[in-house]
This record gives sequence, C-alpha cells and structure tokens, in this order.
Amino acid sequence: MKKWNLMLAIIILTAAALTGCSGSDNSGATPTEASKDAASVPQVLTANLSGGEPYTLDPAFASDTTSYFIIDNLYEGLYTYDKSGKIVEGAASKVDISPDAKTYTFTIRDGAKWSNGDPVTAHDFEYSWKRILNPKTAAYDPSSLYYIKGAEEYNKGKGKVENVGVTAKDDRTLLVELKAPLGIFPTIAVGHAYLPVRSTVVDQNEKWAAEANTIVGNGPYSPQEWKHNEQITLTKNANYWNKDAISMETIHFKMVQDATTYYQMYKTGDLDLILALPLDTIDQEKNNKEYLSHPSFSVYTYSFNVKEKPFTNRKIRQAFSYAIDRETLTTNVTKGGEKAAFGYVPYGVINPSGKDYRDDAPEKYYAFNAEKAKQLLAEGLKEEGLTQLPTVTFKYNTADNHKKIAEALQAMLLENLGVEVKLENQEWKTYIDTFKQKNFQIARMGWEGNYLDPLGVLGHYTSSNSNNFTNWSNKTYDDLIEKATYELDANKRVALTQQAEKVLMEDLPIIPILFSADTALVSPKVTGIVFDARSNPDLRFATRVEK
Repeated sequence: MKKWNLMLAIIILTAAALTGCSGSDNSGATPTEASKDAASVPQVLTANLSGGEPYTLDPAFASDTTSYFIIDNLYEGLYTYDKSGKIVEGAASKVDISPDAKTYTFTIRDGAKWSNGDPVTAHDFEYSWKRILNPKTAAYDPSSLYYIKGAEEYNKGKGKVENVGVTAKDDRTLLVELKAPLGIFPTIAVGHAYLPVRSTVVDQNEKWAAEANTIVGNGPYSPQEWKHNEQITLTKNANYWNKDAISMETIHFKMVQDATTYYQMYKTGDLDLILALPLDTIDQEKNNKEYLSHPSFSVYTYSFNVKEKPFTNRKIRQAFSYAIDRETLTTNVTKGGEKAAFGYVPYGVINPSGKDYRDDAPEKYYAFNAEKAKQLLAEGLKEEGLTQLPTVTFKYNTADNHKKIAEALQAMLLENLGVEVKLENQEWKTYIDTFKQKNFQIARMGWEGNYLDPLGVLGHYTSSNSNNFTNWSNKTYDDLIEKATYELDANKRVALTQQAEKVLMEDLPIIPILFSADTALVSPKVTGIVFDARSNPDLRFATRVEK
C-alpha cells in the first residue's frame, strides 16, 4: 500500500488527473463487434514515419517524435499509460512511497521479460538510469533524472555513481531516492529517459540499436525487419507480460517524407494511418469521417542561438517576434486546428482556478505589432553599432508543412520588418545533429511536453537542461523553475511558473509560433488507435476489423 501525507496525496492525485486526460480514439465498433470482426482478419497495420529514418532506437540518445514513435512500442518503463491516458504500473507491479515522499520502492512485475526471454530485473533499471547519467555516455536527456538524489552531481562530474539514489536491492526490488518530495514524480518517470535497456546487449555491441536483429526490448513489440530509409516492421513481442491485451500482430512503418506522396498512399489504401496532412488538403478533408484533429501539448518554435549575431541582442529577437502575425498563420496557412502561441505553455493544463493555464496567464505576449517590431529593430541595431541587419538564415528540416510555415514567416518578416531572411532545409537526421551542435542563427523546433504540466515545457530552458540548445542562461529563471518543481501548494506553484514564463518571454531565446494540433487520417478498417495530447498515437490497443 502506498503511503504519503495528505498534502502530497492531493498533489499526486491532481497530477495524475492532469496527465490522465482522456485521449480520443478512432473506434467505431463496440469491443464485442471489433473482437468478432477481428477474429478472421489478419492483424496487420501500416503507418508512416513522416520524419523518415528514425534518428536512433536507443532511448538514451533519442530526442525526436519520429524515433519515439518506434521506441514507445519497443520498451516499457516502470510506469505506462492505459487506454484512457491514465498513468498505471508497467514493468512494475507495485509502488510503495515513504511517508516523506522521498523514497519510492518499485517491485518489478513477476513474469516481465525481455524480448529475448531474459527476465526484466531491477538491475536493468539501475543500469539504464546510471548509463544515461554517466557523463561518458553523453546521453541526450540526463537532466530528466536530476530529481534523483546525487544524479545531477554524478552527471556533471561532481559526484560518484555510488551516491546516485537508484539501487537494485535484489532482482525484483528497485529503491529510488529523490532529493526532495516531488508530487509529480510518477508523471516524470513515465518519460523516455526512464526506459530500461538490457545491459548484456548494450555492453556487448555498441551498435546494438542500429539493426532489427540486435535490438532487445521489453515492450509490446519487437523489430522484425529494418530496411533503412524505407521501412521498419514490428511484430508482437511474445514475451511481453501483457501480450494478451495486444491485438495487432504486425506493424509496418513506412518512411515516406513527402507529404503529397504519403497522402496519396493513404488514399490508395497502402497506408492505414498518416499524420501531418499536407496543408493544402486540410480544407477538403475536414468533413471526412476518417479525418482527425486534436490539440497537442506541444509548441512550435523557432530557436535563437543567442551567441550568434544579430540575435545576441534581445531587442532584435523581440522585433522578429512582434513582426509575426500568428493568427493569420494558423488561419490561412496551417489550418489544422493550431492556435496562435502568445506564450510558451500550450493549452491543456487546468489550473486550480478551473481555467486552462494559458487562459489564466496574466499577459498575452507578442501580439502582432509591425510598428513596435520596427522600433525594436532600430533600437537593437543602434545598440549593436549596426546600420543594417547582417544576413539572417532560418533553418528547418525537410517537410512540406515546415517549408510552408518557413516561407510564410519569411514573407511576414519582409513585409512587416523589411528584413530579408534566407531559408535552408536539411533532412531530419542531419538536421537533428545540426541543431544539437548549435550550428544555426535561428532554427525550427517543436517541443512536446515531457509530461502534461507547465514544467513539462518550461523546464527545457533552464541552464542545465539537456533540451536547451539556445546558449541562453538566466539564473532568475533557473531559480523560479527549481522552486516551482518542489512547491507543494498548487496555487503558489502556478504563480511561480507564470513568473518563469514571463522571464522566458521577455528575454526570448525562442519564438513560440503556434500551439500544435495533430492532424491525421485513419482507415475505418482499424479501430482502437488512441490519440492523446501528450504523444504519438498509441497503437497498442489497435485492432483491424476489415481486410
């Protein structure tokens, strides 16, 4: 039985309620009908990775939704989500929490196995988390584990691995010690940095995650075949502890990046599911019963490198933001249900007031104002001793939607600010490396919240966060995020995050452009795909009801 004090119980239940907001699915038939129909239908689904080849299938190095779409089917953490989006036990069957809420004791599920038949143990989790924290690993997101005692110190070379508060007491018992009570720890621990990998597999082959036949996971599916840059095929993991709840036997993921091409493939029946519809098809598809659009807890941004001129100057950064007409962009260009982003935290989190966090915000940041944009640009240039703006290049990854948004921004900046912007695009895997190396002046990126909470996105821009590629650092911001993270009073916590957002928006290392909406077409031959604001479509409960 879990133990906690009353205040923490309230906080944890509130966080669970936020995270567990009901997802939508494309189920048309009742469960009985679906089961009856599916009995004689081969359970095969074909989806598409519009981002192309996954960057990596090693959870330690993944950073993008394309890779996560596959990873989410290959691995399972101590916590997972059920059909309704509620956080439930995954690889763990039981969780005990100490009275001070600083120590979590996880019992690994009896019968949990890796896809090669090895038992999943507490040692696997200790190994995996410490692998991510090991500075020599150079993992993508070690900061997601900094809530654990000694984790940040070890990752930054200031502490020993022995002092990290993750200990396998035996094969089935994992002890996790936090550095302070954290009501939303279950919400955080469902994240990708907390996924396990099999130590014997990783240690024997440094390229273990590069081919289908060397990947070993503990999730509902396993890779059967990986034709690089063409297709990856997953098959149901016969060793998965909850395999009886998985209907789909085989999932093919095509890797078609051209939106017009994968749209036509859907129309001819070669794909059962596509995401990110071509922008010029949305109007004609909106009345189609197969069309789906729903808000995503993510923000579409352009990130500045604040050490690259001219964006070393805050006023110039602000000028670019004021010159963008976000309402026109979402109404006339994207048209998929996106909302103009006049702040950084997306819609989807309900405050104690009962209002959405975004609607409760005290300010509306950067409403379109061409005159103010020109004024700020002139002031910024004067501060820099410049008579004209240096060449500015916007970078984005190759995709129809991103190209059209970039072209719209280019036109707005020319018309509203008199600035000529060059555009440069790269294929996804190359672009990810370019972005991580901070080789840009300003570059497109979309940030999906690590969890459904303001800190799930605001946390990206602290000085120590692994997701901060802007070179921006602000001690006031860091302190506010730290205080908000461990504040147990819900109203005080909201106030702290609002103060932090104000600092972020005023200093502006990034330009929020829009709050994303996921558009999709789903074949009526498949039911049970769960769409949720927090992630890629969940295919675990999908069932094919017609050939």
